[in-house]
Amino acid sequence: MSSEALLLRNIHKTFEVGKSETNPILNGVDLSLSTGELVTVIGSNGAGKSTLFNVIAGTTLPDKGQIILDGEDITWQQERRRARNIGRLFQDPTQGTAPDLTIEENLALVYSKVARRFPLALAIGHRERSIFAERLAKLDMGLETRLRTPVGTLSGGQRQALTLLLATLVPPKLLLLDEHTAALDPIAAKKILALTVEIAGVHNITTLMVTHNILSALETGTRTIMMHKGRVVMDLRGKEREQMTVEELLERYREQVQDNLVTDRLLF
Repeated sequence: MSSEALLLRNIHKTFEVGKSETNPILNGVDLSLSTGELVTVIGSNGAGKSTLFNVIAGTTLPDKGQIILDGEDITWQQERRRARNIGRLFQDPTQGTAPDLTIEENLALVYSKVARRFPLALAIGHRERSIFAERLAKLDMGLETRLRTPVGTLSGGQRQALTLLLATLVPPKLLLLDEHTAALDPIAAKKILALTVEIAGVHNITTLMVTHNILSALETGTRTIMMHKGRVVMDLRGKEREQMTVEELLERYREQVQDNLVTDRLLF
């Protein structure tokens, strides 16, 4: 495997607003991630963060540019094919799970699609339950004893933890986290973030994480990028990132966008 897990070259995306009006969202994004890197992504609303994730995941196709994942050009690859190699979590804990199915049925469906070990949830056996219980126990939420509990009855934190496990049950080449702790209470958010870092680290999963929390962005992973008007305008890593404070980062952002009214609230 190449040490360069993800490569984005000159990614552009414009949406039509009306017959004669367009809205450019991505304006030449260039980005390279090494295998196993956990990179946090920050930027104001409308900076292009979610659209970039949609383009990488295949939900939206770019107008121009190239996406290379683990040495393979996936720029025009269908979303369902990319899903085998790309995991994704959203802000809403209800996305990514089937509420009417049990915990073990949700796990079995994902396991069958990716690992191709058994076709349907009905084929769950003792071996599969043991695997699921073992992985659930690592979440430290007691879910390993609730395999037959409908997912819709879980709390937001429990459901997001399960979604994280579903996305990494068979480790993907790339994990996209789109503000996946923003809708949770502080205690649950801290727990999910710690689990995220642990799981990504254990499985050496290359990860992009959008967050609305600047301090968390600087403390999580080893690299932080900032987007503005559809471009990556800042790329922090190493000692520069380690020594960067929230106030200094905001000042750098003000200088970059030439806006003296920027605050940590306005940034997100």
